[in-house]
Amino acid sequence: MAEETSPLRERLIDVGVELVLAEGSGSVGLREIARRAGVSHGAPRRYFPTHQALLSAIARRGFEDLAARFEAAVAEPVSARGQLEAVSRFYIGYALERRGMFELMFRHDLLDSGSPAPGRPRLRESTLPLFRYAAELVARCRRERDAARGAGGPGETEPPPSVTGAALWSNLHGLAQLWAWGSLPLALGVQGLGDASGEDQRDQLIAAVLDAHLGPVSS
Repeated sequence: MAEETSPLRERLIDVGVELVLAEGSGSVGLREIARRAGVSHGAPRRYFPTHQALLSAIARRGFEDLAARFEAAVAEPVSARGQLEAVSRFYIGYALERRGMFELMFRHDLLDSGSPAPGRPRLRESTLPLFRYAAELVARCRRERDAARGAGGPGETEPPPSVTGAALWSNLHGLAQLWAWGSLPLALGVQGLGDASGEDQRDQLIAAVLDAHLGPVSS
């Protein structure tokens, strides 16, 4: 377990995070990490025997950062719907601010999501809690809605919260990617990243996504 808290290991991950944010995950290699960290080419192999292991450690940093932002987003005691809206805004904001990391974090075809070496945490232990949290917010939204309507429970045709949460996540992820790629700003007539209307347009899109999956907010 001492390896997990090694200063050199953390330094190598720091360098990897900087590379991903500046140049994307395709720029990250063990030799380049070693060069930028000022260590021998073989040093990273002590902690990261494979390229997957290195990328996974970098991605875990991203999930830790995103989880901290989610906690900040829901710090205020508001409704579940309000919390889900705040989390959605933070998710989109993270995608636009840290594009390289965002694109890496969900590429589980590139990452080591299974069983790593003994004593090392699995990447799924950083990723799945965020999804379960989103599904729980969906469930809370439904309970609050049903309580407001005086209903006894969810409608017969409603899918499980996990399915709705997955669909909601897919929509938000697509929104983030299409905005980052410039497709949605073009379609909506946003002139550039500095256009003041851009944030308002994103908020409207988030509201539309939530309405589509949770129903509109009752007046």
